[in-house]
Amino acid sequence: MNQLPLLLTGIAVAVALAGAVVALVLPERRAPALLLVASCIAATLALVAGGAVLLGGASGDRLLWSFPVLGPIAVGTTPLGALFACVAAFVYIPTSIYSLRYLDRYRHEYSLRAFSSWYCVLLAAIIAIFICRDIVSFFIVWEVVAIASAALVAYEWRRERNVRAAFIMLAMSEAGTIAAMAAMLLARAGSGSLLFGVPAGGLSAVAAWTIFMLSFFGFGVKAGLLPVNSWLPRAHPVAPGNVSALLSGVILNLGVYGIVLVNVELVPVRFAGEGIVVLAIGAASALIGILYATIEDDLKVMLAYSSVENLGIAVTALGVAFVFTAAHQSVFAALGFAAGIYHVANHSAYKGLLFLGAATLDARLGGRSMNRLGGLIRILPATTAFFFVGVLAIAAIPPLNGFVSEWLTFQALLRAVELSPLGLRIVFALCGAILALTAALAVTCFVKAFGMTFLGKARTPLPRVGEAPSTMRLGMALLALECIGLGVLPTYVLPVIGRAAADFFGSGTIVTALIPQFFRPAAPPNPLPPDFVATFHALGAQIGMGLPGRGWVAMLRGGSANPVVFAMSTTYLTFIIIALLGVTYGVVALVTRRRAIDRSRVWAGGLRSLLPEMTYTATGFSNPVRVIFNAIFNPTEVENDRETIYEHFRSAIRRRREDVFSADRVLAEPVAQAVRRFASFLARMHHGRLPAYVGYALGTLVVALAIVIWM
Repeated sequence: MNQLPLLLTGIAVAVALAGAVVALVLPERRAPALLLVASCIAATLALVAGGAVLLGGASGDRLLWSFPVLGPIAVGTTPLGALFACVAAFVYIPTSIYSLRYLDRYRHEYSLRAFSSWYCVLLAAIIAIFICRDIVSFFIVWEVVAIASAALVAYEWRRERNVRAAFIMLAMSEAGTIAAMAAMLLARAGSGSLLFGVPAGGLSAVAAWTIFMLSFFGFGVKAGLLPVNSWLPRAHPVAPGNVSALLSGVILNLGVYGIVLVNVELVPVRFAGEGIVVLAIGAASALIGILYATIEDDLKVMLAYSSVENLGIAVTALGVAFVFTAAHQSVFAALGFAAGIYHVANHSAYKGLLFLGAATLDARLGGRSMNRLGGLIRILPATTAFFFVGVLAIAAIPPLNGFVSEWLTFQALLRAVELSPLGLRIVFALCGAILALTAALAVTCFVKAFGMTFLGKARTPLPRVGEAPSTMRLGMALLALECIGLGVLPTYVLPVIGRAAADFFGSGTIVTALIPQFFRPAAPPNPLPPDFVATFHALGAQIGMGLPGRGWVAMLRGGSANPVVFAMSTTYLTFIIIALLGVTYGVVALVTRRRAIDRSRVWAGGLRSLLPEMTYTATGFSNPVRVIFNAIFNPTEVENDRETIYEHFRSAIRRRREDVFSADRVLAEPVAQAVRRFASFLARMHHGRLPAYVGYALGTLVVALAIVIWM
């Protein structure tokens, strides 16, 4: 085993922890600069270490210590952990650059030293969790992540809403941790060791299902999946903007990592039913998340619900992988795995960008209500451009990155034709239809977000401010470049994901299946029909084969009768789009060159111009979605007042309805009501009469004796 990646990762953790300690003793004004330096160095080291593992194959476990009670403590590098570490680093570096000037808004009000310290602690724990190779160290570091992220959410501790959100987040995280820990202990029980690298012993069907359910819903809390994601729409809006970017771009990924770690590496799924559960929960999370995002007015709340949607899409793809794993079809299992992990990486890039954009609006304008904003393209042009890239990416508009992973997910679902049971095909078809509806609603949601925020007129007076500081713009620019790169060059990303999946689905499965070998100079062992290859060469598919990589076309190979199941190239599509835009611009310029252009006011029903309050609002734009899906939203009416002058004349009607998140309505509220009823019953027992208290004690003693005798 090459020890260099593990050594670099250890140094990265040490640098981040050193930054956390030094931040507590530095002058307040130096804390943001220390945050930038320490976190960028640590994240870069983690990125280099992860790249060495993914590109060089340097992986393996190393035993550090062995304690009498805790057992062995081991660390190690794996392609899966390296991939997630690289994704985290790609979000942490731009966010840290952005934070240098963003934290100015908290100066003289909250401690920048405390923020910088917790920020570095969180980075150290995130890097460390991907090299933990035993249950004890894994959950110790997992708890550090939970505490540090809750502390950052509650950073503005003078606001009760922030503290409450952090408490709910921490409480739900602890419940999920207990379930996940039980799953891992049960998974390791058959092996007799707490180390991840030791093969699991034979498990019964009941034990396998128990491990799956505990791990999926335990780690599902961190991933923000239904119905255990009530913390997410509460924590994101109140956290500082840079922390929100980390919550969506990094913390949610840890839940996916835990699900894959248990159900792919430790105890691979054995039953198609496990995959069906993942498919159903993922598709439901995607649909419910985008529905609530579409009707939201607050930009950060909308993005929080959108995170539920995107993690749902990623988990749906993993469900496809689980079903095909149980069916022993490694190629299609690898396809689902690649789609899910690709979407996790894509979501980290564009959601980090969008949250930083929302944070910029909040910092510069003092608000993020889409009903009150508008016309920001005139005062924040650079922020508008970066936000627009994020909107195109999250709406899956080609050739940006959201399109690639969602396209792969749909193609993986369409491989249901390879499954023989009719029930599985029906489930795949239903989930595909749900994701298609989700994709359409996502376009609606982000057309609203961008149009109502940056275009048109401001609906309220806005302060005259300039563009965001250069470091804030640089952070957003880096994430925008990531969105473009992940979308335009998928054939360079897929082989990297393939190396992470090689341990589970076979060496080179994704690369062989998705990037055709006949585009390489060397002939493959089983070449496809010459006429077929010549046809694709005539179409230009061989362009790029001389460059590093395997060409610019992603293609699923079939058999001799159907050599290609599907093909896609966002690289070529990029060139085509640029060419079409250039031709369009040239034609318009040529046609209008010698023509005079008359400019006049837009006719607005006889008015000189529309007043801001007459323009469309975000709420009005999304109202059709609210009406159509009212049965899902089921809002609670909290106010309905009418003032009447006479029998048929009303002077005012005030009606206010409050949307309750479906997970809270279905799960949290019934549990809370049951607890309240039980607490009320206990309260009635405290009446102050001594004989009754003596009776309680005697009754408890009798029950305890009866239990002991029975046992």
